[in-house]
Amino acid sequence: MGAPHGETSVPVEFSGAEALKRAFREHPAGVALITAQTEDGPVGLTASSVASVGIDPPTLAFSVTRATGSAGGILGADSYLVHLLDARHADLALSFAVSGAERFTAEQGWEQLDTGEPFLPDSRVALRCRTLHSLGVGSSVIVVAEVLGAHFGASETPMVYHDRRFIPLPAVDPTR
Repeated sequence: MGAPHGETSVPVEFSGAEALKRAFREHPAGVALITAQTEDGPVGLTASSVASVGIDPPTLAFSVTRATGSAGGILGADSYLVHLLDARHADLALSFAVSGAERFTAEQGWEQLDTGEPFLPDSRVALRCRTLHSLGVGSSVIVVAEVLGAHFGASETPMVYHDRRFIPLPAVDPTR
């Protein structure tokens, strides 16, 4: 974080992985939940790396840290859902960010689409996708996915991931 208003900050240098982690820890990002159905059951993970890529074809991108566990299930699935989350889903985002936490419970409101993917009907949008390209970078995988369709729900207070926390964004009246 920067210096308090009116004070001068002293630059601190970091390098390599520590520099990247520090820079993006303080850079707000949208929050998504990516889910897929595998032979072993439903899998899912919280992602803050989802970004729109283009409209011809309609594509988005995201990255996962490793190709095992839930990430491996998503990477191996024919299709998956990318749910864009609101502040009402902060607890759910946390559950899917922590290994071993309860997932896909009835209390969380999960359903299954006719195409098989685990679906959160009260998310503001769930984009049904399939992988077009993937690129391994060290222990991470970058995925470019085609958007096949979308299920839209009600939109509520936006949420971002910042400094290891899920934070709701207050509405600001632009006419003030």
